[in-house]
Amino acid sequence: MTTDTPARLLQLLSLLQTPREWPGGELAERLRVSRRTVRRDIDRLRELGYPVQASKGADGGYRLVAGKAMPPLVLDDEEAVAIAVGLRAGAGHAVEGVDEASVRALAKLEQVLPARLRHRVATLQAATTPLTSGDGASIAPETLTVMASTVAGRERLRFAYRAKDGTESRRLTEPYRLVSTGRRWYLVAYDLDRADWRTFRVDRVREPFATGARFAPRELPTGSAAEYLRRSLQGQAYTYEFDVAFEEPPESVAARLPAWMGRPEADGEGGSRLRGSTSDPVDWLALRLAMLGCEFSVRGPRELAECVRELGARLGRAGAPGTRSESDAPEAAGAAD
Repeated sequence: MTTDTPARLLQLLSLLQTPREWPGGELAERLRVSRRTVRRDIDRLRELGYPVQASKGADGGYRLVAGKAMPPLVLDDEEAVAIAVGLRAGAGHAVEGVDEASVRALAKLEQVLPARLRHRVATLQAATTPLTSGDGASIAPETLTVMASTVAGRERLRFAYRAKDGTESRRLTEPYRLVSTGRRWYLVAYDLDRADWRTFRVDRVREPFATGARFAPRELPTGSAAEYLRRSLQGQAYTYEFDVAFEEPPESVAARLPAWMGRPEADGEGGSRLRGSTSDPVDWLALRLAMLGCEFSVRGPRELAECVRELGARLGRAGAPGTRSESDAPEAAGAAD
């Protein structure tokens, strides 16, 4: 019999978080207590904010359901490791849709993980390599978690930084927000040495260190970290507008487009048009459009249209008769099944 009430409540909560209904008799047997004790423990969980639903019947059953607020979760070792590894993998590559909230969750989880579980997470992470699209920069998850912690705790952050031209420097900042563009992570922060706001590419940051010194947040000029980053990036690079027509309806094209490219609109003839602006190289945008797998035509700019034509010609030559086929090529060692 479990006489330690807090330990028994945690064990009960762990059971209830399994998505099924638990008969009262089975819970009593698992916990080695009476059904009356189970009912009292269920009432305690409800008082703590856990929405436990009871069903009537000969044996009565209990189920944890969705409530108005998110109560604390109890994870076993395997679940904690799985979640930490998943968050690390997503955060390290700035996957679209994985934003600052996931990094904050990773920071919270790793802060409370026992040493034995942190070692398991690190070992598994070191032994695996994700297959990515290659258009984003890889980042050590520890870098993001340190930054997220200083943002949340309003704590000054010191780090080494490599600028675009390769210049190395040390920075002392008041971090404001982490922003993901879908391909890269950026830190928006107030640079104390330069007495001004700055944006930093996180993949160029090394040795981030939380100083422990607290600060009162300053007012960002634009009010929004995402807007400040957008203006900063536009000021750093040449931005051009593009206009592309597709033969497929907007919803079909949108399902293949990354969010940063914008949303296509119906053209009134069964097709769609995509208009937007970018500072990415023209040849990269041409390749990205070709990868969508649907018919399109470039309405502007002229440089993009020329780049698409050159890319098409190059691909045509690569597949022309006389090119060695797969059957002529030597079998690759260690081919996948």
